[in-house]
Amino acid sequence: MDWTDPSCPVARAVDVVGDRWSLLIVRDAMDGARSFTDFQQRTGIARNILADRLRKLVAHGLIAQVEAPSGKRRVYALTEAGKELFPVIVTLRQWGEQHAFEADEPHSVLVDEHGAAVPRLVPAAADGSRLTSDTTSVRFKR
Repeated sequence: MDWTDPSCPVARAVDVVGDRWSLLIVRDAMDGARSFTDFQQRTGIARNILADRLRKLVAHGLIAQVEAPSGKRRVYALTEAGKELFPVIVTLRQWGEQHAFEADEPHSVLVDEHGAAVPRLVPAAADGSRLTSDTTSVRFKR
């Protein structure tokens, strides 16, 4: 693969999951989608685009094809790498809740196993202080 920016982890991540459909597929896999039909019905994505994105996510190790419990077909399951995108999905969701809806506009909310809204994810330094783009910088690591 030709990377957009070979030395930037953000650019490489965006090359893998930066399009709308890939992130929505990962989101739906986190919400229990397993079959091609599940993903197609939940997203409304065209079948050819869905097939392409699933191939790409499998090739990059974010989703794997596994045997269904019935043993009759194969389904898709998140790998550990795919599951590690959970904080990314949560952060995008929380940003969307705050910036993509009008104040009175209804929307879904992510809740924990007890029904409480998931608290905002905030990057923190080793000492617990809040990190922002003003308090961090990028350095090249060899």
